[in-house]
Amino acid sequence: MASKTTKQVLTDLSPLIKVYDDGTVERLMDAPIVPPSLEDPATGLASKDIIISLEVQARLFLPKNTESSQKLPILVYYHGGGFCIGSSFSFLEQRYMNILAVEAKALIVSVEYRLAPEYPLPVAYEDSWTALQWVASHVVANTSIEKDPWLTKHGDFGRIYIGGDSAGGNIAHNIAIQAGVEPLPGDVKILGSFLSHPFFWGSKPIGSESKENFDGQHLSCRIWSCVYPSAPGGIDNPMINPFADNAPSLSGLACSRLLICLAEKDNLTPRGIVYAETVKKSGWNGVVQMMVVEGEDHCFHFWDPHTEKAKDLIKSLASFIS
Repeated sequence: MASKTTKQVLTDLSPLIKVYDDGTVERLMDAPIVPPSLEDPATGLASKDIIISLEVQARLFLPKNTESSQKLPILVYYHGGGFCIGSSFSFLEQRYMNILAVEAKALIVSVEYRLAPEYPLPVAYEDSWTALQWVASHVVANTSIEKDPWLTKHGDFGRIYIGGDSAGGNIAHNIAIQAGVEPLPGDVKILGSFLSHPFFWGSKPIGSESKENFDGQHLSCRIWSCVYPSAPGGIDNPMINPFADNAPSLSGLACSRLLICLAEKDNLTPRGIVYAETVKKSGWNGVVQMMVVEGEDHCFHFWDPHTEKAKDLIKSLASFIS
């Protein structure tokens, strides 16, 4: 009689994912995938899916009543999820982007980057950079890309923003650093960047961080080890710890406006506060804004965008963009 074997959990990152010894990944928090809509029932906003490259896709959002010649700010958005869950095509992202695009009156490119652990970092960073390069390439006359008519017709390439929540905020930071050393096509500039509850960590506490969270077993540390197992320096790699000894100076951020959004109960907030303070002291030639929402936790506005505090935060993001 053949023996029955059950697969064993190799890595447990609950409530995000479980990785099994046969290589399968169970995503515990993923929301259902939904199709785009040329007219959202609640907002009238139009959305569609586009292919950027063989590896990278995106969902575009265009506010209703956009006049034929009207130019809108462009937001290149990176979703959260610890680099291992989430999708630009999910119900939660569709709901959030619909609200933000309408509030900001902006054209949003929500990037579908590949997820770890199947595609370990730095793949997500590479995909995110590819997406921003694709957007910028719309200003180049002779380019090999297939230009999107929404961007060509309605995109204001003098008002390009990048931003994201949690891991997406981390990506936005790293993309802004990369843009400081590698020019975008057409010499396009990033006007502003928002980092909402950005996922930064390290091996030692800074600011008001609690020492008990730095024993190597904190979920943030275990997530990073799973999604970027070959990271030079481990949890002190500059991509997760912008205060590491070998991290590039924050004065190199390639944008002129920066918004840091944090939540009082989020254990990532102390490092976010130090990030904002360090940027201000770095010699960076731009304007930094920071807001800390009292009584709320990590990415509260994403999970329930209809509370008063969530509405206020989304309005702040929209005001920053518009």
